[in-house]
Amino acid sequence: MDEKSNPPGDEPTSTPTITPAQNETPAVDHRIQFAPGLHPGRKDEDNTTFQPSRRSISAVRAHSATRAHSIHSIPPVYTATERGRRKREAENEKKHVNIDEHLLPHLHVAQRYSTNINLEKPGESSGLTTAEAEESLKAHGPNILTPPKKRHPILVFLGFVTSLFNLLLIVAGVLEYILLGINFKDNFANTYLGAILIAVAFINAFIEFYQQYKSQALLESFLNMIPAKCMCIRDGKLAQLEASSLVPGDVVFVRMGDKTPADILVFSASDCKVDNSSLTGESEPQERMKDNDMQNPLEAMNLMFNSTLVVSGEAFGIVIRTGDGTVIGQIANLTAGEEKSVSPLAHEIDNFVKIIATIAIITALIFFGISFPVNNNNVSLSITFAVSVFVAWVPEGLPATVTMLLTIAAKRMAAQNVLVKDLQGVETLGAITLLATDKTGTLTRNQMTTTNIWTCGELYETTPQQANSEKSVASLEHAGVIDMLHICALCSRAKFDRTDVPIKEREILGDATESGLIRYAAAQLEGYDNLAMEYPKVFELPFNSDTKWHMSIHKKRHANGYLTLYIKGAPERVWSLCSQILIGTDGEAIPITDDHKRSYDETYENMASRGHRVLGFAELHLPSDQFPEDFAFDKKSKNYPLGNFVFVGLASLQDPPKHGVREAIGRCRAAGIKVIMVTGDHPLTAEAIGRKINLMISDTREKIAKRMNRPIEEIAEDESRAIVVHGEEIDSLTDADWDSIFWKDEIIFARTSPKHKLEIVRRAQSMGHIVGVTGDGVNDAPALKKADLGIAMNKSGSDVSKEAASMILLDDNFASIIRGIEEGRLIFVNLKKSIKYTITHSTPEVIPNLLYVILPLPLPLSAILILVIDLGFELIAALSFAWDPPETEEGLMQLPPRKPVTLETAQIFRRRALRNTQSQFDESTGLVIPLEDQTKIQKLLHTVAKFFTKVYWVDKFENTGGEVLVDGPLLSWSYLEIGVIEAVASLVAFFVILQRRGISPWDARFMQKGASAPTFYFSKKAKMYKGLDGATQVDILAEAQSMYYWSIMTLQMFNLFACKTRLTLPFGKYMFSNRATFYCIFAGASLAAFIIYTPGVEVVFGTSRSLIPLYWLIPMAFGCVIIAYAAVRMVISRKARPVKWNPTIQGLQMFPTIHTFRSRTRSMSSR
Repeated sequence: MDEKSNPPGDEPTSTPTITPAQNETPAVDHRIQFAPGLHPGRKDEDNTTFQPSRRSISAVRAHSATRAHSIHSIPPVYTATERGRRKREAENEKKHVNIDEHLLPHLHVAQRYSTNINLEKPGESSGLTTAEAEESLKAHGPNILTPPKKRHPILVFLGFVTSLFNLLLIVAGVLEYILLGINFKDNFANTYLGAILIAVAFINAFIEFYQQYKSQALLESFLNMIPAKCMCIRDGKLAQLEASSLVPGDVVFVRMGDKTPADILVFSASDCKVDNSSLTGESEPQERMKDNDMQNPLEAMNLMFNSTLVVSGEAFGIVIRTGDGTVIGQIANLTAGEEKSVSPLAHEIDNFVKIIATIAIITALIFFGISFPVNNNNVSLSITFAVSVFVAWVPEGLPATVTMLLTIAAKRMAAQNVLVKDLQGVETLGAITLLATDKTGTLTRNQMTTTNIWTCGELYETTPQQANSEKSVASLEHAGVIDMLHICALCSRAKFDRTDVPIKEREILGDATESGLIRYAAAQLEGYDNLAMEYPKVFELPFNSDTKWHMSIHKKRHANGYLTLYIKGAPERVWSLCSQILIGTDGEAIPITDDHKRSYDETYENMASRGHRVLGFAELHLPSDQFPEDFAFDKKSKNYPLGNFVFVGLASLQDPPKHGVREAIGRCRAAGIKVIMVTGDHPLTAEAIGRKINLMISDTREKIAKRMNRPIEEIAEDESRAIVVHGEEIDSLTDADWDSIFWKDEIIFARTSPKHKLEIVRRAQSMGHIVGVTGDGVNDAPALKKADLGIAMNKSGSDVSKEAASMILLDDNFASIIRGIEEGRLIFVNLKKSIKYTITHSTPEVIPNLLYVILPLPLPLSAILILVIDLGFELIAALSFAWDPPETEEGLMQLPPRKPVTLETAQIFRRRALRNTQSQFDESTGLVIPLEDQTKIQKLLHTVAKFFTKVYWVDKFENTGGEVLVDGPLLSWSYLEIGVIEAVASLVAFFVILQRRGISPWDARFMQKGASAPTFYFSKKAKMYKGLDGATQVDILAEAQSMYYWSIMTLQMFNLFACKTRLTLPFGKYMFSNRATFYCIFAGASLAAFIIYTPGVEVVFGTSRSLIPLYWLIPMAFGCVIIAYAAVRMVISRKARPVKWNPTIQGLQMFPTIHTFRSRTRSMSSR
């Protein structure tokens, strides 16, 4: 770890870096039961040899000694595709990481690229000739990133059409047409049903396609499509060129405000600093110069990378990499190589479709076998019956319901500035168990802000913490404050872009640190815009890495002369130049004493220990006898003072957390979601921010050792619940180390590279975590794409990160994620309610078909009425769940994630991965042995054979402790409990109508047996039966069928309320909280009344207007039974399986982030 590339004060040395301990043997971790998966001498898939850490070895030895019965835990299991990808990445890394120009002399690099540079006068460099550049352009290609491959819209649409749910509908529709070939006349009505089923599949696919298309179009409008320009020297002339035309060897000139057009080697620079935050995550601008002593290219001080912003100064450089060969290009290629994970919802919907299809196929086969002998071995009739049973199980309206529910939720999130690119990402956000977030620009504002100043022995805050804390806030009346503000304002090269708008609305051109000081000074000083003219600058020495300070001299009168010198910079450098200090309430300058030094040290350590950047300030009133008003200062002769300054004070700055971040992370953790920070910034800075935003509350082992005054080796792993991991150690972590880290409650990864971020996501997913990743930089893109849900920032985010993400925060507000998690959890609950409600009617629809063929009985429900139920009332009513609020105000966010990750669930997850990949786990060595070189036939045979193994079915029905969309209790409720009640109730109503019209149940069975020649009962040409002619028989059956249809609709209304609750009884105010429920009931009832009672319509649907409303009471009575049954079931369920709420996390700070806890603001001079 090297800190030389950082500005002074950014990385204090007074507090040790907090990283996992090295070269130590700590005590055993009794919580962590994962033995190491890598052993001495073992080679990983990329042929890299790893040695287990001493920490892991000691843990294993201790476990072996104390827990003999403990079994080895399974290490991560990788598929063949994943192993191949890792191998390719290792090869590509060796191929691409070949930047060595930063270690070579400039002239050697110029010779390598056949270009001409002038080190003494860089502006007079010749660069390449136009002819050379054109030839090189043909060889290297344009300086652009290869755009990500996009599928043709037709292929995208077909992808939606071929989803399992839509395929099930299409298969059902095709089967309806097959029936025409069996019996064209009797099955002709089914052609309408088949057409509608297929149409529903295509409409559902179109809705999904259209939603994704709209999101993609909106995203593309945010991307920067303006071709970049740059200043380049060719043929010895400086001219503006398209950045895409640059080639290796070109000499480019960049200055403040420019984006670096390619990867360049700097051979001349003047006060040049670049913002690398989008590439490395470092919040501080990095200085760039021609000299370098760093080995790592990303830390080299003479390299500037494509797309990074120049925030101050200017530089000349040689282009060494262009297009995909640049660092950003390599990251983009890393992103393109990642496959998008299947969302949990998509996986569960596919499982549900498989369940429905299995039930439908099995029942169709069973009842085909039953109906064959019952119907006198009539093959045609038996096949027709089997297909009808299969179709009856298919919930035609459910795919559209799911899509519409997700679309409605996505629109609600869009109104809150959250753009969802993939509809199923709405629910994924609610399912995440681990949220890995970047720091700079995501958690923090990426804007340095002055937080504290120390002057005249007093420590002040720059903004009030609370209403009654005015005395601790710096004001112009406090001694020394005005001097500090003048140094901030005048000893600076930063400036506002305009002066005709309020200060808060202005942009600042310049260094981030100076911008923070300028913004603070401008807010405090009246007439700030005239200050530079009032006290004009006569001399300046800009900041550089040798002196580490910035000096300026101004025409500012004082008692002894006309000129005043100001200096600011690294505190220790500025302090060493001072012999006096401002002290007391009147700001008197007195000689520095040991007490002053001690007070300075305490304050500096206090500021630096919190990860703040600290600057020292000093001044000197130049006497007129030595420095008259017109004195000519000269840099070469150094005729300016270099000592005996008066120390004015210290100022600390930080990149502060965004408003709302603290509460957002606190609520995430309270919801059972593990939040970890993955940043390229310094560990101290990352931990300091983490402790301000609820991300880290507990002490790390290092802090515990320091607090208890014990050697760190004596601190056991289980004594600490927090850890800060340095990126340099990630590559050497074993499988056991990774598991050990992820079982901690609070985790920060610092100084990480894009490859590290990607590995962190993969490791978390290998434990069964559903991972969400937030980020805005190019370095976040690979992890954003690999994650189950990538969340990018719109305003501060790079184009690459937006393309890779599944969700975009349009206003860059991290707190929107919390609303998204609530929305995701709510939509899962509502989806589950909707499915639970929708598939309930399948049982009262299937049973009539069974009775029609087996007994037989008159068909209680025609195919056209089934369609009206599924695509009419049911579709409308199921949509009403989209507007259901949570049952309790904070209930959703107090429940654990629906698929929590524990030691047991991680084992189950990896055991299933072993089975799916046909790998073997060797407990004696702790190694996973993959099965390789299998033919396609062998793989197919294994896939078939696994269904006949005990292990498969044990794993299939093993309780994972998680909640799935469609589970056993839901299927039981829908098919076996409420479904049966509705079927019985509807049949009772059906037979009551028949009995009232003179047909008893026995008569109905007898007449149905005579439905064919020669009696033709229940048709217009039917023979008389007990005084009932054919027309009357048809009307009686139509009235009974109308009653059956009305009964299902009425019972489903009651079921609508019975399905609403899972934590409370189905009574009370919550039943009336969703007005859409009543609108949908009214709409559904109106549709049913229209179908039954509208003249002329009964001809189309086969209903009868003679149905008396009095008989509506029958299904209503059974509806009350449903509500009572649901209440009793709820009471029993709550006693048998109580709701498990998340435990309270002690120490969470849930007050607004704007109230930071810079609490140490008392006098230091009194100590």
